[in-house]
Amino acid sequence: MTNEDSISTSTPASAPLLGELEGRVEGHRDGHGFVVPDAGEPVIYLAPQEMRSVLHRDRVRVRILRLDRKGRPEGRVVDIVSRAKAPIIGRLLHEGGQWLVAPEDRRYGQDILIPKNATASAAVGQVVSVELTETPSLHAQPVGRVAEVLGEIDDPGMEIEIAVRKYEVPHRFSPETLAQASALPEKLRAADRRHRIDLTDVPLVTIDGEDARDFDDAVYCQPHHGGKGKKAFSGWRLVVAIADVSHYVKPEEPLDRDAYERATSVYFPRRVIPMLPEKLSNGLCSLNPEQDRLSMVCDMLVADDGRITAYQFYPALICSHARLTYTEVAAVLANTRGPEAARRADLVPHLVHLHEVYRALLKQRASRGAVDFDTVETQIISDDNGRIERIVPRVRTEAHRLIEEAMLAANVCAAEFISAHEHPALYRVHEGPTPERRTTLQAYLRALGIAMPLSDEPTPGEMQAIAQAVAERPDAQQIQMMLLRSMQQAIYTATNSGHFGLAYEAYAHFTSPIRRYPDLLIHRVIKALLAGRRYHLAPSDLTRKPEVRRGGKPRHAKPMSQEMEVWDAAGAHCSANERRADEASRDVEAWLKCRFMREHLGEEYSGTVSAVASFGLFVTLDGLYVDGLVHITELGGEYYRFDETRQELRGERTGVRYAIGTRVRVQVSRVDLDGRRIDFRLVRDGEAEALLARGRPGRGAAAGSAQAELAEVKGADRRVKAATRERKNKPGAASGKRAAKATTGRARRR
Repeated sequence: MTNEDSISTSTPASAPLLGELEGRVEGHRDGHGFVVPDAGEPVIYLAPQEMRSVLHRDRVRVRILRLDRKGRPEGRVVDIVSRAKAPIIGRLLHEGGQWLVAPEDRRYGQDILIPKNATASAAVGQVVSVELTETPSLHAQPVGRVAEVLGEIDDPGMEIEIAVRKYEVPHRFSPETLAQASALPEKLRAADRRHRIDLTDVPLVTIDGEDARDFDDAVYCQPHHGGKGKKAFSGWRLVVAIADVSHYVKPEEPLDRDAYERATSVYFPRRVIPMLPEKLSNGLCSLNPEQDRLSMVCDMLVADDGRITAYQFYPALICSHARLTYTEVAAVLANTRGPEAARRADLVPHLVHLHEVYRALLKQRASRGAVDFDTVETQIISDDNGRIERIVPRVRTEAHRLIEEAMLAANVCAAEFISAHEHPALYRVHEGPTPERRTTLQAYLRALGIAMPLSDEPTPGEMQAIAQAVAERPDAQQIQMMLLRSMQQAIYTATNSGHFGLAYEAYAHFTSPIRRYPDLLIHRVIKALLAGRRYHLAPSDLTRKPEVRRGGKPRHAKPMSQEMEVWDAAGAHCSANERRADEASRDVEAWLKCRFMREHLGEEYSGTVSAVASFGLFVTLDGLYVDGLVHITELGGEYYRFDETRQELRGERTGVRYAIGTRVRVQVSRVDLDGRRIDFRLVRDGEAEALLARGRPGRGAAAGSAQAELAEVKGADRRVKAATRERKNKPGAASGKRAAKATTGRARRR
């Protein structure tokens, strides 16, 4: 049978012809897959047999054959529109006389055969990048060649090298970009300072984390009183100065092309993939202390009730008077006569004024009804080799919130300024619950006996009121999580639909042009408007088409002008790359956590159920902030029914319930480094003591019980691997090409 047989257009007579669609293949680690249609229709299931001729991320045309019992479409590939061009990352193996690469991303589902003369200098077990030379078909595996040897799996930083390639994160600047960056001056020139307001005498300061390297915002505040009679004004002047990246990064130049392609900086533990070369991100554009820098300023008047009564934008020359940290500022605000305040005595009055305007802005946030949930963010503390030492919660101080409110104020002014001039731009849009999510949330709240009103078009104030009303309940965290999940993901788009969470009618990103491309575009638009011009965004061949989310629908019902289409394409590109950066960062964190927990196999921990699914419970361990799965088969010898409304699993015989927020005791039973998965086993009351007693004939047995259990777990794992390998190598089990195909879709063992 030829390769064409795998894309035959014939349809079984019993299968109804329901139409054909184009879309992107999304593989699944279990061997089957899905096609995500371009137009946002429901995803189409592909059986494992269909997945043998395609790979994850290929673009295909699929014919819908039938609907399953739940009405979900199942399809057959009739044409391969285009093959994914990204290299595949994996481990080089030598099995049964064959060289092959097991993809690190299991969604590819098939191993890549490597001819003996195409392994480059790679050794067995090393991580490599592979380019395909032959695509897969029903009867042949894909064939490729080793294009790049990344190194050993245990090399420091290997998880990041894998992630940037796995998610196609651009991590090397073009030679043209590097040449342009190196040609930039080391210091400001006289020409750079022209036509700018000199604010070098204003004591602006930067306030960031201890590990920050680039500083793109500086702030200053002073009391302000003006007007007479009914127009008398009492409040503050708040100055937010932002690095003027647009002065150096001009449209369609090499620096701009690379920045647009990346769209955002990507943050990993101990490493950043920057949007701009270091000479700009940490040098010319960074508002380093005691150095003159170019900036775009948002100069605001804030009333004592938090309303922004006036604002103006202008290019300026500034000099940061100090580089402060959140910890340092929080200590000063907590005790203005303490040792930290004494070291910054000249800045203390300005910091106090910043705190005062922050308190006023908080009043306005409350009056708008903005959503403000308490969530726990964590930070990974690594050793010199990049491995996790510990995971700690990030403590949000008054200093964090102060800077956040100042940046929000500048961002909303930018959106209002552009909107008032009716100029196209990218807005940061966050929409509220869809009708389906609202119905689900309403049913969930009703099931918990929460009789809070939720209108057909929920407002941020309603969501915030629910969060505040349940704050003292033991399941408050569970309810808050459901409120968050009911909202949609924030995106960049040319169509302003407001920001639901912040309760703004218009919102844009203006404050981080060093690390976000949409902010750079906002700067260019504002500069053009100040000069009485319009900024025309040119279409780019680098625009990355976003992946359609499952169940997603087209955002624009009405036709758009050509200019708006260009802006909307840029917004979709930036949104897609923002998601890509988040996914790559999460992938690295998951790898590090798996590596960390591999040293804790067999150990027991207390934890909290953080999510519930039909197949089990996700549990977050106390103190470690690591998540793992308790599969439903580990919950006991009875049938558990998943209640989607209550988000819980309930035992039919005992009535035992597991819901978000339930406290449990678990044992680390398995760690799958390749699959980024940690499995737990539920430990019931008295079980641990019984296990110890059963294995404690003498005093010495207790001391070795933990080590013995861990050794048994590892031994069992080795026995399973050996048995699997033996089965695959048995004579008659497979031969020739068939032996090579026997590795297809197997569970990765490395």
